[in-house]
Amino acid sequence: MSVQSPVTAARTYGNWRRPAGAGLGALGTLGTGLLLLSAIAVIGALALGGLVWAIAVAGGSGLLLALLVVRDRHHRSGLDRVAARVGWARTRRRRAHVYRSGPLGLLPWGTSQLPGLAAGSQLSEWQDSYGRRFALVTLPATRHHTVVFATEPDGASLVDVDQVDTWVAHWGAWLAGLGTEPGVVAASVTVETAPDSGARLRREVESATVAGAPPVARAMLAEVVRDYPVGSATITAYVALTLSGSGRSGGRRGVDAVARDLATRLPGLTQRLAATGAGAVRPVTAQQLCEVIRTAYDPTIARVLDEVHSDGQDPRLRWTDVGPMAAQAGWGEYRHDGAWSVTWSMTGAPRGEVFSSVLTDLLSPHPDVDRKRVTMLYRPLDAGRAARVVEHDRRNADFRVGSSSRPTARVLAEQRAAIRTAEEEARGAGLVDLGMLVTATVLDPIGVDGEAASGAGMALDAARAAIDTLSATARVQLRPVYGSQDSAFAAALPLGIVLPAHLSVPAEFRGAM
Repeated sequence: MSVQSPVTAARTYGNWRRPAGAGLGALGTLGTGLLLLSAIAVIGALALGGLVWAIAVAGGSGLLLALLVVRDRHHRSGLDRVAARVGWARTRRRRAHVYRSGPLGLLPWGTSQLPGLAAGSQLSEWQDSYGRRFALVTLPATRHHTVVFATEPDGASLVDVDQVDTWVAHWGAWLAGLGTEPGVVAASVTVETAPDSGARLRREVESATVAGAPPVARAMLAEVVRDYPVGSATITAYVALTLSGSGRSGGRRGVDAVARDLATRLPGLTQRLAATGAGAVRPVTAQQLCEVIRTAYDPTIARVLDEVHSDGQDPRLRWTDVGPMAAQAGWGEYRHDGAWSVTWSMTGAPRGEVFSSVLTDLLSPHPDVDRKRVTMLYRPLDAGRAARVVEHDRRNADFRVGSSSRPTARVLAEQRAAIRTAEEEARGAGLVDLGMLVTATVLDPIGVDGEAASGAGMALDAARAAIDTLSATARVQLRPVYGSQDSAFAAALPLGIVLPAHLSVPAEFRGAM
C-alpha cells in the first residue's frame, strides 16, 4: 500500500489597487470642484451677460472638464498628454535633451558626469559593523542617500511550491518592515540581463586547471570556454534602499551621520533579505557601483571590464567618469554612447489573481534585446499613514458607489477590494506604493551612414515588439515614457532616484486630478 503525499495548491496573489480620489463619476476631487465652480460661473454669466456669455463660459468649462474626464487605457487624461507635449517642446527649445561631456563637451570641468536627475549625485564609501565596504549615493537636491545590495537569486527552477511561498512571504515581510525602519523613503529591485562575454568562465576554468591535467580534459575545457558563452546571458539583481537625510527631530543629517547609522543596520537588513530567496546578499562597493552605471550608459565597455577583471587588474573608475560622453533624448527613445534604449513604465498592475511566476518571462533574457533592465519601485508607508490611506480609499470607494443609482460592476469590485485592503492593514499587513520601469537597450550599429541608422531603427522596433509581447505574458500594462526617456532611464538604475520627489507638480495635486 503506497502513501501519497498531499498536493499543495499553488498560491495566487492580487488585489493591487490604483489610488483614486473622491469625485462625481470619472471626475476626481479637483474635477468635481471645477464642475461646481463652472456651474456657478455659468449662472453668473447668464445673470450678468446674457445667454451668449453663458454658452461661451459653458463651452470653455466643458472643454476643460473633457480634458480631465476623457482618459485612455493607460489612465492618462487629455490634460496629461497636453502637459507632456508642452514640457517636451520646452525641453527641445532649451536643448536640455542634448548632453555632451568629456574634455570636448559642454561641462566646464571636462569630466563625464552623470546627466539629468543624477547630475548632482555624490558617491562615498564606508564600512559596516561587519567590516564590509558599501557605497553611499547622495542626491543633495532631495537630501536622499542610497545604499545598494548585490544579490544572487536562487531562482524557482526545481524548487517546491512551499519554498516559493515562503520566499514570497518573507519578501512581503521585508517590504512591510521597511515601513518601520527609520528614515526609509523608497526601495527598488533591479534585475538586469546582458550577454555573457565568457571572461568569468575562462577565469574560473584557468584558476581551477592544474598543470598535470590530461590533454583530453584540457581540450574539453577549452572547447567549453570557447563555445559555451555563445548566446548565453548573465542575470544580475540589485536592491537599492533610499533613506532620507532628515533627522528624527526634523533637522538635517550629514553624510557621515547617515553612514554611521547605516553601518549598524546593514547586517540586519542583509540577513532578512537573504531569507527572501535573494541568495548571498552583500553591499555594493563604490568601484562596483561605478562599473554598473558605466556599463548601463555604454554597454560596449562591459567586455573590456570583464577582460580587465580576468587579468586580475582593477579598472579604478571614478564617479565623475561613469556618465556618457554623449547622450540625446528623443520623444520615445534615448541614445547614449554606443547604444539606444527605450524605457516603459507600468500603468496597470495585473488584474485578478496571478501566480508567483507571472514575471518570469519578462525577467528572462530575450534574443531581440541586448540588455534588459526591469526595476520594481517601492515606497513603503509607515503604519500611521497606511491606516489613513486605506480608510480614505475605502471612504472614496463607498462614495463612488453611493453617488450612483446603478453602480457598475467595476465600481462594486473596487469597493470590495478597498474593504479587503483595509481589513488586511488592520490585521498588521504593510502598505507600499509600487511601480515598474522596463528598459530595453540595443547596441548602436557601427557606422554613420543611412544603412547603420536603419539598422538601429530595426533593432529598436524588434525590442519594442519583444517588450510588448513580454508585458502581455506578465499581465501588466506598459507604456513608453514619452518625453522623459532620459529621466526614466536614470530612475531604472540602482541609484535610488525617487521620481515623485523630482516632479514640478506635487504628487498630491496630481492624485486629485
